[in-house]
Amino acid sequence: MKIQVLGSGCKKCKVLELRVNEALENLAMEAQVIKVEDPLEIMGFGVMSTPALVIDGEVKFSGSLPDQEEIEKLIKAYKE
Repeated sequence: MKIQVLGSGCKKCKVLELRVNEALENLAMEAQVIKVEDPLEIMGFGVMSTPALVIDGEVKFSGSLPDQEEIEKLIKAYKE
């Protein structure tokens, strides 16, 4: 599984990256987590507002910071 955290480096983007890593640990799952800060690459996903989360090439949300439980649900759905 490849998880990309899209954002310019703002506080919310950093928190999202931490929550993704915590979610993976809580679920005992491994994934490649990549922080994407390049504006052109972010726009390539069609994302206009960050932070955003992309799992295996699919944008799961953007423009908000979901809570830990929501992130775990999104990641767990890819395990099943």
